[in-house]
Amino acid sequence: MSKGPGLFADIGKYAKDLLTRDYSTDQKFSISTNSVSGVALTSTALKNGVLHAANVATQYKYRNTFFDVKIDTDFNVKSLVYPMNKFVSIDHNTLTGYDTTSRTFTKYNVGVSVTKPDQCVSIILGDKGDSIKASYLYYLDESKRSATVGEVIRKISTNETTVTVGGLYAVDHLTNVKAKLNSNGKLGALLQHEVLPKSMVTMSGEIDTKTLDKYPRLGLSLALKP
Repeated sequence: MSKGPGLFADIGKYAKDLLTRDYSTDQKFSISTNSVSGVALTSTALKNGVLHAANVATQYKYRNTFFDVKIDTDFNVKSLVYPMNKFVSIDHNTLTGYDTTSRTFTKYNVGVSVTKPDQCVSIILGDKGDSIKASYLYYLDESKRSATVGEVIRKISTNETTVTVGGLYAVDHLTNVKAKLNSNGKLGALLQHEVLPKSMVTMSGEIDTKTLDKYPRLGLSLALKP
């Protein structure tokens, strides 16, 4: 049992990661390094169809302040510097954001999760009460390398509901396969292999089962880490 409240971002995180993490239809290459002082530097090259892009990102945390800077090939700079635990108010089930200029709440989300050794259930009321997301994840082995997951997202304003099911299976200690299917007919799958310690090559694809006459979208990623 948890000894205290956790972060709001952790609610439903494992289910979300299983359904979204590492899925891509782009060609991507990245190299990450970490300095002794704690600075994390990541260089990324991306190809999406005929478009090419690259960026360099660095992250650094000093005491209660987080620095995040990203520079792309057009020399566009995106930076984020904020004092942690002051930008938002967080407890075990509520996340709020307040704009001091307009004196309005920019976001208001409420969530709850129940976690056991072999399963996790979560419900999040988000978008200022306009969406409801419920997920359930069940681990198939003690090492938690194989699992099944189900997710339901309800958009109240548009009366839309999306159901997604997925799974993760560890072929061996270096290779994983994942698959997912949603109620819109999108089928995704990926194969990930650890070629070097902490360095991964990932092959993924997506196909619309309602339009099988179209070619599937394929992606390849190589991530190198020290």
